[in-house]
Parts: sequence; structure tokens; C-alpha cells
Amino acid sequence: MFNKILSFAKPKQENNAAVTDKLNKTLGMLEKKEELLLRKRSAEEEKAKTFIREKNKRGATQCLMRKKLYDQQIQQILNFQLRIHDQMIMLEGATVTADTIDALRTGAATMKAMQKETNIDDVDMTMTEINEQTENMRQIQEAISAPIELEGAELEKQLLQPATTAPVAPVQNPDRWQPTRRVSSKSTPEEDDELANLQAEMAF
Repeated sequence: MFNKILSFAKPKQENNAAVTDKLNKTLGMLEKKEELLLRKRSAEEEKAKTFIREKNKRGATQCLMRKKLYDQQIQQILNFQLRIHDQMIMLEGATVTADTIDALRTGAATMKAMQKETNIDDVDMTMTEINEQTENMRQIQEAISAPIELEGAELEKQLLQPATTAPVAPVQNPDRWQPTRRVSSKSTPEEDDELANLQAEMAF
């Protein structure tokens, strides 16, 4: 039943335009008819006033009777106009509803087609590949950063050890030649006299 209501509320685009155009034309015709009846009603009312001034009771009564008939027709025309306005409002609302249902139906069909093309196994495989790539990248980054971390740890270990004093080896200059001097274990008489004089001066 709901589908029947939707099919009724969703006319074709060209039919919808044709119905709207026909309603507008009918409304315009009724407005012209109303204007004509209003002029005739006013004319009968003026005649009735004239007959009353002339003491013509019968003429005035006939004019008032025709005026009453025109009033009834005018009221009928107003009812027709009201119904047409209601019909146009309902048609506009039905068009909006039909367009909304059509948009929702199109969206649902698109989602259904996308879900049909998407296999859950493909999704699981894709997620597995992404996780593997992420893990491989993490291992690569760890491998790259590992030597830097080991070097920093070794340096910190060396700095924390107590300092030890190592003997300093004498620096020898191979380019500079130093002549060797042979020292004799025996002194000469001149050396003995020189040594005695030096000791005497120091004692002084």
C-alpha cells in the first residue's frame, strides 16, 4: 500500500509540469469569473438602490434577488479557488516527497552496489597487508636507530667509569741527533784540583 501511495505521489516530471500549468490556468479563469460576477453584483445593488428611491418595490426586490444569486456564485468561485490552491500546495509537497524518496532510493541502491563490489575477504587481506607493511617499517626504523642507541649507551658507560692515571711515555724526536758522551770512571789530577777549588768556594 505504501508503494502505491508513493507511485501516486511521484508523477513524471512532464506530467507534473502539465498539471501545475493546468491548475494555474484554471485559477486564472476563476479569478476572471469572480471579477465579472462582482461587477454584476455591484450593478444589481445600484439598481436596487435606484428602485428604492423611486418607490419601485418590485424592481428593487428583483435586483436584490439577482444580487443574492451573484453572491452565491461568487462564494462558489471562491471555494473553487481555495480547492485549487490546496491542490497546488499538496502537489508541491508530493513533489518534494517524491524527490526525497527518489534520492534516498538512489543512495540506497548506490550503497548496495558498493557493498556488493566490496568483499569482506578483500578487506581482511588489505588490512593484513597494511599491518605487515607497518610492522616492516617499524623494524626498519628500529634497525636504523639501533647503532646510534648502542653507541650512546657505550659512551655513557665509559663516562661513568672512574678515571685511571696511565704512565706517560717519553716523547722521542727521531729527527734530533743527540751525541753520546762516554763518561770515564777515573778522574785526572786537573779534575781533582778543579773539584777541590769548587768545594772551597762553596764552603766560603
